[in-house]
Amino acid sequence: MTEASRPIPKAIDRRTVLKGGLAVAASLSSPGVLRAATPTIRIGHVSPRTGPMAGFAEADPYMLDQIRGLLANGLQIGGKTYTIEIIAKDSQTDESRTAEVAAELILKDKVTIITASSGSVDTNPVANQAELNEVPCITTDNPWESYYYGRNPPKEGFEWTYHFFWGLDEVLQAFTGLWQTQSTNKTVGFLFNTAQDDTSWREAFTKAIGQAGFTIVDPGQFPAFGNDFTPQIAAFRKAGVEIVTGNLFTPDFSTFWTQAAQQGFHPKIVTLGKAFLFPSAIASLGDRANGMGCELWWTPFHPFKSSLTGVSAGQLAGDYEKATQRPWTQPIAFKHALFEVVIDVLKRTQDPDDPQSILAAINATDLHTIVGHVKWPGPVRNVAVTPVVAGQWQKKDGKFGVEIVGNAGHPEIADTAPLIPLG
Repeated sequence: MTEASRPIPKAIDRRTVLKGGLAVAASLSSPGVLRAATPTIRIGHVSPRTGPMAGFAEADPYMLDQIRGLLANGLQIGGKTYTIEIIAKDSQTDESRTAEVAAELILKDKVTIITASSGSVDTNPVANQAELNEVPCITTDNPWESYYYGRNPPKEGFEWTYHFFWGLDEVLQAFTGLWQTQSTNKTVGFLFNTAQDDTSWREAFTKAIGQAGFTIVDPGQFPAFGNDFTPQIAAFRKAGVEIVTGNLFTPDFSTFWTQAAQQGFHPKIVTLGKAFLFPSAIASLGDRANGMGCELWWTPFHPFKSSLTGVSAGQLAGDYEKATQRPWTQPIAFKHALFEVVIDVLKRTQDPDDPQSILAAINATDLHTIVGHVKWPGPVRNVAVTPVVAGQWQKKDGKFGVEIVGNAGHPEIADTAPLIPLG
């Protein structure tokens, strides 16, 4: 994940684009046949269907089909029915491509509202285009500090762009809360590469982990992919590191973990961002994945339900697995929640032809979703914070599953198993 790319120059005035029949709706309509003259609301969505971060968008086709089905009969506002068209584009995990397709959605497809998910490579360029062209924008699935500060916010915050997800303070609370339940020497080794996201993580972790009473061993940042971790492992061994944390891509962790075993480094706890998010990553590591710790944004065990369908977290995961024959993954719920929020905003918009009316509805959001409570403002004007807890992959009866092992700050999300130390 990296910072947002430079904005594409605004080709035409956004207020001119909004004229010509685009509108926003207020509530799900009753079943019925829509006439050809029914006005259309277009919702844009950008995510990395291909490229290095494609795993984050794996559930997009399924989720978008579900949402389109729910909106098949349109939305109503003031007794008037509007058809809803969702236009999805692939960012290819490339910032320049992301900015291009966002501009297409705004200026060519003339979307009423634009959305994005899956890291700052997607959320930031899309949000920048939306801010430039004065179109409402809602994004998710990216730590909020990377989204907000990575875009050089004005003092008063952004006007058109809003985001919901957890932040680094929440991850740190989950991780340090977990570590404090274990018997260790409180010496923590850092693994962060040179990407913007990792720099943000490293800065936040350095301050908070030190304040929590842990000693930090930081060998410095390194390029992603193809790295030799011998210097980091040597520093960890010399300092007696018993806890390893950071933010790594799975291939980098695989290299690190192989070299650690070869060089006799055996920490008691490993809790990393990014590396262990998906079942495919765990499968690629084999038995070496047993005991790996990660951040958990959402699981089937979370006590939340959809504001759109009323299904529980467990039902959402089960329905996905049954329909796709693939295991659930954490982004599934955030893609669903993104459209929960968008539809809720559209339902409450007073004037479908006025983008300022849409902004008013966004700012008045107070919604309980499948991923938790979404309400702006949060720590800053344009951010709403959702919960995150600590997880661990554990092998039981020959199969891997992720367990909630640390719920510091979120007692409403119950632990499902105790942490299993590695050493």
